[in-house]
Amino acid sequence: MRLVKLDAIDSTNNYLKELIRSEAVENFTIISAVEQTQGRGQMGSSWVSEKGKNVIMSVLVKDFLISPEQVFDLNIAFSLAVLSVLKKHQIPDLAVKWPNDIMSGNKKIGGILIENSFKSDGDIQSVIGLGLNVHQTNFNQLPQASSLSVLTGRDFDLDILIFEMVSELKSIINHWSLMRENYHAQYTADLFKLNQKMEFKKVDETQFEGSIIGINQFGKILIKNQDGIFDFDIKEIQMIY
Repeated sequence: MRLVKLDAIDSTNNYLKELIRSEAVENFTIISAVEQTQGRGQMGSSWVSEKGKNVIMSVLVKDFLISPEQVFDLNIAFSLAVLSVLKKHQIPDLAVKWPNDIMSGNKKIGGILIENSFKSDGDIQSVIGLGLNVHQTNFNQLPQASSLSVLTGRDFDLDILIFEMVSELKSIINHWSLMRENYHAQYTADLFKLNQKMEFKKVDETQFEGSIIGINQFGKILIKNQDGIFDFDIKEIQMIY
């Protein structure tokens, strides 16, 4: 497992994608950075991290996804890998706020960004980015954020966390063909606010009450209300909590 450690970089995802274009990069190569100046979340949202205090990383995954219809499988695999490691470190009340936010209670502690490249020969290469708040304590502009240290009062070794999460990801991928249904069920069980009535807002600003009951085979969120069960894609729906 190759780890490339950088000081300051615009984006670890961008750095890894450029590396892939310039040379042969082995599977599960990791890029980590002390500081990231242009961190991104889903759909172009920003990710701000204090220098040297958090996990900022990207990892290459290839030879896993075999069709575009299965791309959400990697979201599930990596989300479960992160949760598994954090559970071992006794981080409380963990959940995945669909599709890729890592939560502890009502506080966001991490975010995942996956970028897939579809090759002409059918291969799919994926770059997984993770920002995980570890030692940061100042969240004045982010009242819904927290970190591992704030939650536990403990310090953590950032490199050990990175290696543990990628090792767990490799294990999940190695068992995927036999355990896919189990992993999907576990991801559903770990969903933030699962089966709890709450308010949602659509892109047209209309609001309605419903309950998250799971995801469909393409990774869209399933919400049940008095009119039935509906699926929504990323950024088509916003939770109000």
